[in-house]
Amino acid sequence: MSSQTAISQGNVSAVPNGSAAAAILSAGIGSFAVALLTIVADQSPIAKDLFSIYKPTGALSGVTTFAMLAWIVVWTILQWRWRDRNVSLKHINVIAFALLAMSLLATFPPLGDLL
Repeated sequence: MSSQTAISQGNVSAVPNGSAAAAILSAGIGSFAVALLTIVADQSPIAKDLFSIYKPTGALSGVTTFAMLAWIVVWTILQWRWRDRNVSLKHINVIAFALLAMSLLATFPPLGDLL
C-alpha cells in the first residue's frame, strides 16, 4: 500500500503537535522576558547593577542571559507537559504573536520610555 493510499483511507495516525506548540509559545514568552527585563534594568539602578554580568556591555549581558534562561526553562517544562498531546495551534500562535508584539512595542524607544 502506498503512502497516498494510506492517507486517503485514513490509516495514518496523527503526530502530536505539542512539541511544536511548546517551541512556539516559549519563543513568545522568551521575547517578552527580554522586553520585561530590559524595562526593569532601565528603570531600576539596583536591577541595572544586578544584570551587569559583563561590565563592557552593562545590563544587556544579564538581561539576555536571564531571558534565555527563562526561555529554556519554559520550553523544557512545556515540552515535558505537551510532548504527547495535541494542542490548539491557533490559540498558541495568537498568544505567542501577541507576546512578540507587546515585547516589540515595549522595547520601541518612544513607547518604552513612557513605561
